[in-house]
Amino acid sequence: MNDLFIQSISIDWDEISKDSYLRRIEVLKNMQSLQLCKPITIFTGENGSGKSTLLEAIAVAYGFNPEGGTKNYNFSTYDSHSELHEAIRLVRGYRRAWSGYFLRAESFYNVATKEEEYADISREYHKKSHGESFLALVQDQMRGDGVFILDEPEAALSPQRQLTLLLEIYECAKEGAQFIIATHSPILLGIPGAEILSFDDGKIHSCEYEETGSYQITKMFIEDRKQILGRLL
Repeated sequence: MNDLFIQSISIDWDEISKDSYLRRIEVLKNMQSLQLCKPITIFTGENGSGKSTLLEAIAVAYGFNPEGGTKNYNFSTYDSHSELHEAIRLVRGYRRAWSGYFLRAESFYNVATKEEEYADISREYHKKSHGESFLALVQDQMRGDGVFILDEPEAALSPQRQLTLLLEIYECAKEGAQFIIATHSPILLGIPGAEILSFDDGKIHSCEYEETGSYQITKMFIEDRKQILGRLL
């Protein structure tokens, strides 16, 4: 056993209804269990591959509010999460997490609003730009003693701010935090020491940074932009 807060994830398919759309997501229907080996685990893959669906289910099974926030958040503006969390089984480590946060790009506005209500000190997130408030909230919440689940955190951030977030995640993980992240960002995918799990090709599998579609397409576009655009247009 390592010292991660979440050691492994499994799905009890008997808890999923027979006609559920979850059974039609190829990478999920082929999954029985998933071992987590490193403080930073990154899910990557094409849109619709199931990475955010699994990430959300892990977060809810761990005790986070489906729209995001800490375990103390309890609100709902739109019930969009799947039944998968009911079938998720988490094996926890010997350490106790004293902090944690679930951050979803798509529901950030709602979480930032509730943060103003819950916090003892107003952070005035809505008075900052989207990217500034997004990064500020993350920086305010990250600790070395917690579990942080981030769904496409690059959505609001410039490349420069993505580098800032990369540094924050890396330093926090060194202090003992655990991260599970779903991302398309070739910058965040490059976090040193992270385990990258690809959701492409019908099953979850470990891959190298240079093997990810995000890296390959970005590299190809930067190196030969005119030729690629010529073919597309």
